[in-house]
Amino acid sequence: MQLASSHCRVYQLARMRLAIADHFGWAVTVTASADHEVVDRRRIELIEPGVSAAPIHYESRRLDELAAALPAPVLSISLRTWPLDFPDDIAVQRRAPYEARADAIMYRQELAELAHGRGWEVHLYDAKAVIDQALSRLGERADDVLQTPRARLGTPWTKDHLIALAATIVAGAAGSGLA
Repeated sequence: MQLASSHCRVYQLARMRLAIADHFGWAVTVTASADHEVVDRRRIELIEPGVSAAPIHYESRRLDELAAALPAPVLSISLRTWPLDFPDDIAVQRRAPYEARADAIMYRQELAELAHGRGWEVHLYDAKAVIDQALSRLGERADDVLQTPRARLGTPWTKDHLIALAATIVAGAAGSGLA
């Protein structure tokens, strides 16, 4: 079975890989097909309107809206990694050295929980290493896969988009046993 996207491209009915490069209350998302073609990119707000960017108030409907707009179901989400031993106690998080990272880490943890609730695989990536990891996995195809989206889609295509695309590639390799 095949589906046509709004760009008249035809995709095998496969599951999409979504990656998020989060910031303070918003994120860049990139969704790629199994062959690493970017099928969607967007900026999403991660908090409710009228709420400070600092507290953790995710609107999970944003993920549902994104997933519904894609030409195939989401298989996985890739998020920037966080220290697995990061404290859960809010009082501890409000002290050095944790206070500078607490909100971002809570955003990622919440996104991971929301993704698990939708049955999506959750992959964590190191933003400083993921592009090199993707280059390694892609081999000769690296330039074509990583540079074509900017030419094909135009702006905006920032470093965040590139990192997120690389994260979908690394997640795909992990899911296929190539990690």
